[in-house]
Amino acid sequence: MSETEQGQVADAVKGNWVDRLAPAPTRPYLRLSRADRPIGTWLLLLPCWWGLLLALSHTGRTPTLYDAWIFLGCAIGAFLMRGAGCTWNDITDRDFDGSVARTASRPIPSGQVSVKQALAWAIAQSLLAFLILITFNWTAILLGVIALIPVAIYPFAKRITWWPQVFLGIAFNWGALLAWTAHTGSLSLAPVLLYLGGIAWTLFYDTIYAHQDREDDALIGIKSTARLFGENTKTWLRGFLAATVGLIGAAILVALVPGQNFLALIIALAGVWAMGWHLSWQLVRLKIDDAELCLKLFRSNRDAGLIPALFFAVALFV
Repeated sequence: MSETEQGQVADAVKGNWVDRLAPAPTRPYLRLSRADRPIGTWLLLLPCWWGLLLALSHTGRTPTLYDAWIFLGCAIGAFLMRGAGCTWNDITDRDFDGSVARTASRPIPSGQVSVKQALAWAIAQSLLAFLILITFNWTAILLGVIALIPVAIYPFAKRITWWPQVFLGIAFNWGALLAWTAHTGSLSLAPVLLYLGGIAWTLFYDTIYAHQDREDDALIGIKSTARLFGENTKTWLRGFLAATVGLIGAAILVALVPGQNFLALIIALAGVWAMGWHLSWQLVRLKIDDAELCLKLFRSNRDAGLIPALFFAVALFV
């Protein structure tokens, strides 16, 4: 029996825990949530951790149990909201996914789940995430509710603009604002710069990702930066790389210079510098006509995003 016949999704990680261990009735729903493709959860979570860790260094406070809960709550919330967002995306894209080789095996176009079942699953995940959100302060709760707007809009962006990756970046990096606010109680320039740097990073990695579907997207009329940039992709990615490093670096300077802990500042800046080198490595290897390589490089952005998170964590204790 083929992978598709078994219900497995074509671009899932081979041998993932959903296909091997999850009870059979739950698998279509976990596949809707992309639990068999964890990279998206990481990409949603890492800006949250950046925001929290940078906020901790900015305030100079000793991390508390509440901060530990923010750290853990963001992880659980990222899993749930990524799942809810992906389920919503699959509901809205159900008529397109069946026409694209990589997505035809997803639960809705392959008939594993009905649209009504998928909608109920999206609502359930959102409500669970809301239970976590309401443990934070009121400003963070408000930001979390507002975050639903770009999540709802993103699936439609690829039909009306060549820049849907911008909308994805707006949604995926919102956690940088939310986690900073959950710790400090308010927004300021530093988390906004961090957020904008995250959006530039999303433009970098999701353009690489979108090159997998470039030909199919052209046939069915779906727009993307991959189609827009074409052979000029590497030139654009260099710009996004520079913007990522520059904006996150600026966020670090705004957050940490007033505290005059220059060792912490140097360590944090070294983190974004190292992230820049990882993105440069991806750029050197990239071949836009090699779909398998594009997926591999896209997934490597988990490591790229973990680098500054680890450096920010070290900077807390110097």
